[in-house]
Amino acid sequence: MKKQWYFDDFVPGQEIELGERTVTEDEIIAFATQFDPQPFHIDREAAAKSIYGGVIASGWHTCAMMMRIVLDGMGCEEASMGSPGLDGVRWLQPVRAGDTLSVRYVTKEVKPSTSKPDRGVVFSTWVATNQRGEDVCTIDGKAMFKRRMEHGAA
Repeated sequence: MKKQWYFDDFVPGQEIELGERTVTEDEIIAFATQFDPQPFHIDREAAAKSIYGGVIASGWHTCAMMMRIVLDGMGCEEASMGSPGLDGVRWLQPVRAGDTLSVRYVTKEVKPSTSKPDRGVVFSTWVATNQRGEDVCTIDGKAMFKRRMEHGAA
């Protein structure tokens, strides 16, 4: 059984390796066709003539894949309470068919709620790296997590 992460489990400075996912060209084109239909995401010929030299994943697709890796890797089903938002997203390198992304979750800060003792906010940076060790995307954000029972969680 995988670990269920609660607010109390996060410590500033910790880095958590969460898993990986390999993306296919069919996935890239399907996502972009529905949500980001720019030619370099959906049209092989146009993409080959673009500055990218081939089809690349939408940045939003990269973020969605990262989200899936985080959820699968952290087992947040019991303790996640959602997110009040992101502070930044950076697309550093194109993601191409055949790339395998791995995600590292870096805890920056933890703040217990002063008004609701059953929860806290975790400030983090997610870093997606491809199989060549290149960082391809970073997400700076925050998430609310339940605290464990001994801290007043229901």
